[in-house]
Amino acid sequence: MSIISTMNYRNYITIEPNKRGGKPCVRGLRITVYEVLEYLASEMTEAEILDDFPELTREDLKACIAYAADRERRFMTAPLSA
Repeated sequence: MSIISTMNYRNYITIEPNKRGGKPCVRGLRITVYEVLEYLASEMTEAEILDDFPELTREDLKACIAYAADRERRFMTAPLSA
């Protein structure tokens, strides 16, 4: 069972045309999915991120990962041109 099937990231990730240039954000906040993923990739721990951004929750972080995984899955199902 994948994380996507166990977590509905759509309850956490919002896209508003007039906020952060329409980039996917966490719960309408001005924190983008990209930023959260970048923090995780830079080896910030979950605790460090939550400490630096107290408005975020552990579920928000999981939703960002689930969103990225779903987006990657959709990208990979597109036919590759040779």
